[in-house]
Amino acid sequence: MSPDTLPAAASHATLHPVEALQRLGTESAFEVLARAKAIEAAGRTVVNLGIGQPDFAPAPHIVEAAVRALRDGHHGYTPAAGLPQLRQAVAAELERRAGRPLDPDRVLIVPGGKVTMFFAILMFGQPGVEIVYPDPGFPIYRSLIAHTGATPVALPLREENGFAFSASEALALMGPKTRLVILNSPANPTGGVAPAAEVAALVEGLAKMPHIAVLSDEIYSKLLYDGRPHASLLAYEALDERLILLDGWSKTYAMTGWRLGYAYWPRCLFAHAERLAINSFSCVNAAAQFAGLAALTGPQDAVTQMAAAFDARRKRVVAGLNALPGVTCVEPGGAFYAFPNVSRTGLSAKALETALLEEAAVATIAGTSFGANGEGYLRVSYANSMQNIEVGLERMAALLEARGAA
Repeated sequence: MSPDTLPAAASHATLHPVEALQRLGTESAFEVLARAKAIEAAGRTVVNLGIGQPDFAPAPHIVEAAVRALRDGHHGYTPAAGLPQLRQAVAAELERRAGRPLDPDRVLIVPGGKVTMFFAILMFGQPGVEIVYPDPGFPIYRSLIAHTGATPVALPLREENGFAFSASEALALMGPKTRLVILNSPANPTGGVAPAAEVAALVEGLAKMPHIAVLSDEIYSKLLYDGRPHASLLAYEALDERLILLDGWSKTYAMTGWRLGYAYWPRCLFAHAERLAINSFSCVNAAAQFAGLAALTGPQDAVTQMAAAFDARRKRVVAGLNALPGVTCVEPGGAFYAFPNVSRTGLSAKALETALLEEAAVATIAGTSFGANGEGYLRVSYANSMQNIEVGLERMAALLEARGAA
């Protein structure tokens, strides 16, 4: 039967995917970015303080490694878990963080950090169980938890704590139904950094709950300021068979578009993670892996310089935000985000996001895009030039003054 002879009802049928897909959320930063591009296409210049993407290029030796890999003929599949030499380099990098020997055979190379989130949440999420996640936090956590049918349990991150989690509050949320707790430090969207004392207290409490796995998202681990140490959960051998560590190249090496990440898995879970990789993406593209190897084993000057530039921008952004009418901002300890309190502007977070973009041509992200506890806040990314940051602050000030913010 040709398409021309199909019954009318069949030719206009509406397809319905399974309910689990209906529960998937999204990442508002990409929606704001799309709208910002549309505004620019109409002839206005938008200052983008919304997207979480370094405005630096990867170091030349990283790019050259990828080009060389292609010229040398690395066009085929690699092992599903990643190139052996890259897994060894990742293990060596993580050993410096952990302060103890680690096994390269537990490293899985993946196409971006979200894959590790997906695999971990898929392993433990199902109807009848609970997964604890930070709020405000990266929106994909809650989205994937809901997708599995598990119950999302929000761990509030509070401004008075510098948006760091409280171990006692986190432990109080965990019970017999809890199967996974997700932590993120330094944090998106707040820039909060978990103090070592809170991390230690959490680990001590988890010793009494051996049924709970931990996903530690440490993608911003190299972006810390004022001499703050990174308190990695990987340093606690007591969690060795319960901890899934997430990291990658996107933020540290300005390689967001390369889609390259890694995870360190408990020995008992690695085969499951590798099988998920085989079933979903087969392997990460070869040239990107050679670039990742060069990034880890080559000069780190570009990382240091980028972090120093972010630090200078951080100080300017915090000072500028605190000078705006109706706005206060605590100093973020890591990542490249500020999370100002805008509750005294007279606008909800989403309304202010919209007004700034549509009227002032400044892209920011409403705190509610990161959870209910984000109401009254905006995420402001300082992964943009100092010149653009200055223009953005001026436009924000003009809009708030025109609206009579207190």
